[in-house]
Amino acid sequence: MTRITCAEGVDRLMDYLEGVVPADIRTVVEAHVSGCPRCAAFIASYCETPRIVRQATDVTLSTDGRQTLREFLVKLRSS
Repeated sequence: MTRITCAEGVDRLMDYLEGVVPADIRTVVEAHVSGCPRCAAFIASYCETPRIVRQATDVTLSTDGRQTLREFLVKLRSS
């Protein structure tokens, strides 16, 4: 394999990030990503997701905030 498309790269993303793709595939993916700003941004955002989720869930809502959120979710579910 000498080239890879964006879609093929996404299909291999988890294995690539976990380091379990064969060396030849890793080289092809890295060559593609180095020349594709869209894929580079996708991988960067994908890698940032755990930090963002941790940060977003490490918030303590006030009583009013919890009530507002609860009301919003009930309203959303009933629509």
